Amino acid sequence: MKITAAKTIVCCPGRNFVTLKIETDDGLVGIGDATLNGRELAVASYLNDHVIPCLIGRDAHRIEDTWHYLYRGAYWRRGPVTMSAIAAVDTALWDLKAKAAKLPLYQLLGGASRERVLVYGHANGRDIEHTVDEVLRLKELGYLAIRAQSGVPGLNKVYGVASGDQPYEPADSSLPAEHDWDTPAYLRHTPRLFDAVRAKLGWEHHLLHDVHHRLTPIEAARLGKDLEPYRLFWMEDATPAESQEAFRLIRQHTTTPLAVGEVFNSLWDCKDLIAEQLIDFIRCTVVHAGGITHLKRIADFAAMHQVRTGSHGATDLSPVCMGAALHFDLAVPNFGIQEHMPHSAETDAVFPHAYSFSEGFMHPGEVPGHGVTIDEALAARYPYRRAYLPVNRLRSDGTLWHW
Repeated sequence: MKITAAKTIVCCPGRNFVTLKIETDDGLVGIGDATLNGRELAVASYLNDHVIPCLIGRDAHRIEDTWHYLYRGAYWRRGPVTMSAIAAVDTALWDLKAKAAKLPLYQLLGGASRERVLVYGHANGRDIEHTVDEVLRLKELGYLAIRAQSGVPGLNKVYGVASGDQPYEPADSSLPAEHDWDTPAYLRHTPRLFDAVRAKLGWEHHLLHDVHHRLTPIEAARLGKDLEPYRLFWMEDATPAESQEAFRLIRQHTTTPLAVGEVFNSLWDCKDLIAEQLIDFIRCTVVHAGGITHLKRIADFAAMHQVRTGSHGATDLSPVCMGAALHFDLAVPNFGIQEHMPHSAETDAVFPHAYSFSEGFMHPGEVPGHGVTIDEALAARYPYRRAYLPVNRLRSDGTLWHW
């Protein structure tokens, strides 16, 4: 099964996506997600100018060999652009192999380890009362696990919370928007949020919270300790993880479970976090961590240390990534939970898919491959629009703060 053609497709049905399409000499087509939110064209160029010329004529069945060929052959290894490009190729090749075998992808990953995949939804509110209402709304939709985020008094915008009644989209400006931030206000406000949520929701549902990397290690430790009475499923991205050692301090002071990894690109970014059991969930994604091949390596290493998976699944990843992630989730033995933000109707139309949601769980479907395709004609009606993620500045003095 030789690769005869490959191309990138960039479109914006509500937000930007980069998709790699690979064709073979026996007429099969595989697709992979190459989206890097806010830097989409960098990955498209990497694929077009450097990767695709190397793929033509290669055996599409040799997934492992191709992964190392692209990883080692670049010399300058890792990083989000390189690993997103490799992930797109890897995902497309797994899609092709599963289609050639006439099997859903999870069967090639060892078969199902469970019947369905637990997912969590997002409850975002402008204040505590609004967030509580959103939590109860998601409960009625069937979610058994819910991430709760609230606006903070005195701050005009808070990352993770939508403005008005519009769907939340973080990449919201043609140049980076600047939001203000106040750590003491946030640390006072967040325990109050979960006190109110638990009072209305009870204790049968899982609750999660994303700190978005904004705290120092000791501040994160304090928040984790303050949230212990509310029994969170996890506290996510408590502090920037460029320094893996920072999590040792957090771990010393709180029993709130810790999750991190959506911005990681390889096993090397989380090796110490996992080996020292400084986290409970690793959140690497198919698209940003080198594809299914490398993500499975991370999961296998995590399993040795009783760390579970919890892959990032926001709408800045295309349905192609979600489909691949759900096959991975269904198969991997140390799966924990999968993030689920429903895509817009426009996005779902561009990317028809076999996966489905029901009663708090998802399933990737049983069609051969990863079950997601792309309508190229429809995609062409949504051209790329430059969009940046925001940055934060401390309200007190304007210092540029953690993303």
